[in-house]
Amino acid sequence: MRATSTARTRGPALRVGLISDTHGLLRPQAVAALQGCDFIVHGGDIGSPAILEALRAIAPLTVVRGNNDREAWAEGIAETERVAFGGVHLYAIHDLAQLAIDPAAAGVRVVVSGHSHKPRIEERGGVLYVNPGSAGPRRFSLPIAVAELRIEGGAVDARIVELAV
Repeated sequence: MRATSTARTRGPALRVGLISDTHGLLRPQAVAALQGCDFIVHGGDIGSPAILEALRAIAPLTVVRGNNDREAWAEGIAETERVAFGGVHLYAIHDLAQLAIDPAAAGVRVVVSGHSHKPRIEERGGVLYVNPGSAGPRRFSLPIAVAELRIEGGAVDARIVELAV
């Protein structure tokens, strides 16, 4: 369930799609937003193995287990993953409050999380923290969203992509 590469590129930049909190619902708008990605990272609360199959059909997938992924199909999914894309190290964890490493000291440039359903991009101490929000069922009045990383020459840009649903 890990996709690791430091060499594969399409064009000038790597495009990494970030998705989280699908809770068993993979919206067609999320699939469309992730088309063309070189890699995808799912930040947990997947909800169904069918979600993983559909995402793997788009691009190589790295996934972490969320607090709601308790069924037998999710037992083999790790709670954290570390992966490198274009030489940039990314650490994925569902609940940022459970982060047990110092990302900067560990050489991690990007931390991807989910859990809160709130899309957010924040840089602290040289580490980019990205929560793509929830791409699954709407929670409260929060937007339905995914996120995207563009990695080129060691530089990382992130953006939230709100989905029209």
